[in-house]
Amino acid sequence: MILLRTLALGAVALITASCGVGGTHNSAVEASGGTESAPILTTADARDPHSYARPLEARVNDVALDLALDFRAKRVGGTATLDIDRKPDAKEIILDTDNLEIQSVADAAGKPLDYKVGTDDPKMGAPLTIALGPDTKKIVIRYRSGPDAEALQWLVPEQTAGKKHPYLFSQGQPTLNRTWIPTQDSPGIRQTWSATVTAPEPLNVVMSGERLTPNGEPAGEGRRAFRFRMDKPVAPYLIAIAAGDIAFRKLGPRTGVWTEPAMLDRAAAELADTEKMVEAAEKLYGPYRWGRYDMLVLPPSFPYGGMENPTLTFLTPTFIAGDKSLVSLVAHELAHSWSGNLVTNATWADSWLNEGFTNYFENRIMEAIYGTRRAQQEAALSFDDMMETLDEEGMSDPTTRLNLPPAEATPEGGATGIVYDKGAIFLRTIESIVGREAWDAYLRSYFDRYAFEPMTSARFLADLREHLVKGDSALEKKLMLDEWVYQPGLPSNVARPAPSAFAAVDRAIAGFKGGGAVPTGFAGWTTAEKLRFLNGLPRKLPTRRLGELDRQLRLNAAGNNEVLFAWLELAVANRYDPAVPALERFLTTQGRRKFVAPLIEALAKDQQWGRPIAARIYPKARPLYHPITTRGLDELGLPAG
Repeated sequence: MILLRTLALGAVALITASCGVGGTHNSAVEASGGTESAPILTTADARDPHSYARPLEARVNDVALDLALDFRAKRVGGTATLDIDRKPDAKEIILDTDNLEIQSVADAAGKPLDYKVGTDDPKMGAPLTIALGPDTKKIVIRYRSGPDAEALQWLVPEQTAGKKHPYLFSQGQPTLNRTWIPTQDSPGIRQTWSATVTAPEPLNVVMSGERLTPNGEPAGEGRRAFRFRMDKPVAPYLIAIAAGDIAFRKLGPRTGVWTEPAMLDRAAAELADTEKMVEAAEKLYGPYRWGRYDMLVLPPSFPYGGMENPTLTFLTPTFIAGDKSLVSLVAHELAHSWSGNLVTNATWADSWLNEGFTNYFENRIMEAIYGTRRAQQEAALSFDDMMETLDEEGMSDPTTRLNLPPAEATPEGGATGIVYDKGAIFLRTIESIVGREAWDAYLRSYFDRYAFEPMTSARFLADLREHLVKGDSALEKKLMLDEWVYQPGLPSNVARPAPSAFAAVDRAIAGFKGGGAVPTGFAGWTTAEKLRFLNGLPRKLPTRRLGELDRQLRLNAAGNNEVLFAWLELAVANRYDPAVPALERFLTTQGRRKFVAPLIEALAKDQQWGRPIAARIYPKARPLYHPITTRGLDELGLPAG
């Protein structure tokens, strides 16, 4: 690892389409519209231990799907045709699968190819090893997904807003797409793709690529076919699909929103500033390279805040507050169009290269659209989240490194307070040292140099040293780059948030702690100010004081889900019975893991008061939740229904 940290940029080896020929950065890919293979990094830190693939021998270059959606069986099935690049002497290619039912494997001429599905691993799935003939360049796999494919959630009509039609959506990150697509499921093996998908009428199908059939095409009795294309190489986890009773509304020349008709007005109003966000992002760090930027507001069971699928960000409806107070989520997913989708971490050990960069970029978009005060407050909350994680884990714990050590570098590894917040604060610290103008110029050039390529921490630091530090030993010392990336804890040069960001709120917190009144201006505060106040209160409060907060601030009826969650965490910690009806509504009407998991876990740990409540609520709520959300919660020993 020490040698990798000091590699000169020119020594970072790449392979391109011929699995052995050295290539330049992104010029060939962009000039061809993404039809050439994206490079594979060959350094040891770029090898993904969570994929069975051996891409230096044979790798997937393009995936063409021809699938039918079966809502009764809760399966997708059809063919995946893989274009592959290989060394001339490669005898086999290894793909990632997870509970796929493989029916046949053949070459382009239909000649069967020998294959073997290996032993299943609970975390990685099973390798699919396919024998290659001397000239095999294309593989056709006939298959169907298992009935419990973890990437796919099949909703019955009652779980949707319209209550009339079923719904399907996928969530592929980090390694779940192998449950419905047989390919090399590693972020460092970028692939182009296309798809033809049939679904029962009147359902609409959307995917994270260019939509080639605006209204679908007849595909037999009672079915329609939809065709899509992504001609730029993307990480496999970014292939996404949804199908249901969904409609579209234009927001700007290249932006729009899909969602169920009953939700369309509210979603469009909340997302009205999206086109401005795209314009602001381009002014900061260069052109948006994906064509359209549309969003899909999903049913409330979606387990995350958002997912940055190219051309079609998936969003939770919990961000809709009616006042655009939570649209930093949209800025975050948009920023991923540069950090994450354009330049992608090669392995999950370096997730901070996606999320830390994106948190920083999100804040810059928010500043450009909504002003410095709001951006400073949201950055200060991010700093608080980082410090909370550092306090919980300890400054010397290896999980507080940005580049995670092998034992911690799982696809789900790393605390959000580190991967997201410490990563962003590292970049903000660089900005504070070199100045915003120089930092912005560097970041813009970085995204240009490595567009459509994978990235590692070592590669990023080598580039930073070549193009920003430029041999300036004094600047190198000030930046403390290796300490930030490879050491736990918090370096001494950290850029701290502006003390003025929450001065008035902090006075209100101190007053309430001292026995003073509930702040009267709470209703007019920003969301960040409300969260600062609620999260800054003592975790143990008497029922009388909780009642004062509840009555005067109307917290049980809060329409902002972030504020409601902060209140419910405090209420559960204090066994506050008047909050239980609001708690039950919250847990049974949305499945965002960020909200659901902490509350149910806290209830389950409280044997006397909380566990009976959890035992009553969880069986009712669980059918709404995505498998990502129930993972871990099922281990609490609560009734599952």
